[in-house]
Amino acid sequence: MSEYSDKRVRNTFNTLLEILCGIPTVVYGYFAVVFLSPNIRSLAKFCGFNAQSENALVAGIAIGIMILPFITLLIENALRSVPKILRYGSMALGATRAETTWHIVVPYALPDICSSVILSISRVIGETMIVLMAAGVTASFTFNPLHSVTTITVQIATILTGDQNFQSVHTSSAYALGLTLFIITWMLNLLAAFITRKTRIPSRT
Repeated sequence: MSEYSDKRVRNTFNTLLEILCGIPTVVYGYFAVVFLSPNIRSLAKFCGFNAQSENALVAGIAIGIMILPFITLLIENALRSVPKILRYGSMALGATRAETTWHIVVPYALPDICSSVILSISRVIGETMIVLMAAGVTASFTFNPLHSVTTITVQIATILTGDQNFQSVHTSSAYALGLTLFIITWMLNLLAAFITRKTRIPSRT
């Protein structure tokens, strides 16, 4: 899209993506509960599997739909940040647009693309509402995507719901989970910044 579409189409597409990024996550959770969950259960039953009404697969699909516009915008911006002089220089040497894209633009923007993916993962890790609505609150260790699971954010929301004694073990565990989540996302952000700084190809204008 960033290399082959004209400016009007690209601006329209980016505007649509920005609108999708602004949709509240509870809407995606509602979509998962009302549409995805019944269809996944029907498909699993047809294939001979037993799928719970709240399962990891439904939550994963909903989160994937939610994060797709976000990561698409980041990657598109990374590709557009490549200096035009590199494109023009490549084409002046006889390279086609496709060759320029794959051999010049993508390698130059690869650090930013990797950072975009890592930042998107960090965004997904902090998601609460979709997982709460689609995957449930059952704390179980399973590799079966058709079973109910939970995440750190959901456990924090569940533990701190209602009146709580701040001296209790449950409240302390919620703070510990929050600290763990903060450290994980902080390390991911540091990794994204490190990749961008250490692997960027210097440009000469």
